[in-house]
Amino acid sequence: MRTQIVAGNWKMNKTMSETEVLLSELSAKVPDTHAQVIVAPTFVNLVSAKNSLESSTIQVAAQNMHFADNGAFTGEISADMLLDIGLDTVILGHSERRSLFGEDDALLAKKMNTAIEKGMTAIFCFGEELDDRKSGNHFSVVENQLKEALFHLEEKAWSQIVLAYEPVWAIGTGETASPEQAQEMHAFIRKTIAEAYNDGIANNVSILYGGSVKPGNAADIFSKPDVDGGLIGGASLKADDFIAIIKAI
Repeated sequence: MRTQIVAGNWKMNKTMSETEVLLSELSAKVPDTHAQVIVAPTFVNLVSAKNSLESSTIQVAAQNMHFADNGAFTGEISADMLLDIGLDTVILGHSERRSLFGEDDALLAKKMNTAIEKGMTAIFCFGEELDDRKSGNHFSVVENQLKEALFHLEEKAWSQIVLAYEPVWAIGTGETASPEQAQEMHAFIRKTIAEAYNDGIANNVSILYGGSVKPGNAADIFSKPDVDGGLIGGASLKADDFIAIIKAI
């Protein structure tokens, strides 16, 4: 049975004191759920977040990492640094890392290699832009992203991979992706993985939806058979909204 996951990506938000307040609210309100609940605060708050959640079921992830073990990479964080503070989950390939910081599939393949080699769980993000969707190229774009960044990995690596489909065209654009569109793409992703590997891997990998999930649409999206949860952005910064989304799964 696939793991259902609700992960909150806090991006560049929340000071340390604000982080502590939000984590305290979440810890007090988090429901008894079968889903894995994850939050990804900024790098400077990871240690305090980990300590704050020691007695909670909520897990902590990093928002990014470098592929190298160490070196002259100013401002970067390595896998070993994350592991040393007790974090073994990292988000890689987020649409903002791709669009704002120029990360491509070749670079992300290196990051995935490192995450797998270090025994980490990688939440790998991918998805098409609005032009891709309007031109009907969305399936081929997603297939190429998976192929270039992941399909060189051995079958056993897939036990450490969580996928997060981000329809970039439906995030902060005024456009809306329907639950049916989410299901259509998630089913296509499983089909693509099955063709590259096998049905077992395709049916066991958790695929999250990352297209502006909110309390009002979470239940409909999560009800789809190939949607295993969500990678939540803005709604994860408000305790009541995030809790409502967790309850929807």
